[in-house]
Amino acid sequence: MARLLVDVRPLRTSRDFRLLFTGQLVSLLGSNLTLVAVAYQVYRITGSSLWVGLVSFIQLPSLIAGSLWGGALGDRFDRRALLVGASGLLGLTSLVLGLNALGAHPAFWVVVVMPALAAGLAGLAGPLRTAVIPSLVAPDELVAAFSLNQVIINGATVVGPGLAGVLVATTGLAWCYLIDAATFFALVLATWLMHPMPPQGAHGGQRTLAAIRQGFRYVRAHPLVQAVYLVDLNAMVFGLPRALFPAVTAHLYHGGPETLGLLYAAPGAGALVMAVFTGWMAKVRRRGRLVTVVVLAWGVAMALFGVVHVVVVGVACLAVAGAMDVISTVLRNTILQTSITDDFRSRVSSIQMAVVTGGPRLGDLESGAVASLSSTEFSIVSGGLLCVVGVLALLRWRPHFWRETTLVDP
Repeated sequence: MARLLVDVRPLRTSRDFRLLFTGQLVSLLGSNLTLVAVAYQVYRITGSSLWVGLVSFIQLPSLIAGSLWGGALGDRFDRRALLVGASGLLGLTSLVLGLNALGAHPAFWVVVVMPALAAGLAGLAGPLRTAVIPSLVAPDELVAAFSLNQVIINGATVVGPGLAGVLVATTGLAWCYLIDAATFFALVLATWLMHPMPPQGAHGGQRTLAAIRQGFRYVRAHPLVQAVYLVDLNAMVFGLPRALFPAVTAHLYHGGPETLGLLYAAPGAGALVMAVFTGWMAKVRRRGRLVTVVVLAWGVAMALFGVVHVVVVGVACLAVAGAMDVISTVLRNTILQTSITDDFRSRVSSIQMAVVTGGPRLGDLESGAVASLSSTEFSIVSGGLLCVVGVLALLRWRPHFWRETTLVDP
């Protein structure tokens, strides 16, 4: 049984990893409050799934720019200082959203602009957090570290949305944003207590744009890295109908904010259970094949979510999809981080961050647009099936991903 459970060695052996783990756990709880609150507020103001998707999509340019900028800066400057600054500014964006929600007539533009600014800052910080992990733990603890990361990410996606539904129904939207702001300042403190994280390699004098271009050239020369990005992008764009959750809640399940919070929390619930039982993943040799299988399962689960209009079945489908996503995420991160050199680690992680967080926003736009042209059900089902077709097409284009194998036994 112990071999099935997540390996907690990184928490015992690395003080800095413990601080990163704790700070991120608190912050992610708050971020998931804001995720639900923004979607609910936009849908309440506009009554449109397309607008929910558009508000999310508008965040994409700043997210990508922030990710690429953060990756280039992270390979040149102290990563701890950059993380502290970005986290503090993220807290301010949530504070503005909270103050706006307290007003008698909240400004819609604030609900559009502040999440876009926050996306850019989160994009800047995300690759830095990923890039520092290999320097905080031993090589044989890398899978364990990424698994623990999934525990807190998905634990937050369970508790956060459920709490958001309760807060919206009882105390109002503003408290979701204000609590999120407070959690970011807790993250600032935890990050500040970590040791400095100076860059590795001799590229400190390189211009930022040149460093970004060099990062893209590095990725173009590595087909395996490309496949790691694309297999996730395919699943997120076609198989994540997150923008439709408010419409599903209102028109298919005839529920309220509590049901909406349940839908947002369901993938995280399945993911959390799987993340706790990730001890076996360190023994997986054919990682590319397993990632392929679980992404196929993700697409099938999402298609079923659109077919059956029963809350319990829908929640179960989302939970299964979340469990599959944990396996994919841990193995993709491990493949990526063991395939690149440290002097490109932040930049390659920044492109991954743009894919991982940009994909769901493209998916919001895709699902919202298709639903507006057809129906909510058709958008969900067609997206799940396209996810299946997409991963099969990717294997044909990048067959080395299917053949990817660990070089040594863990």
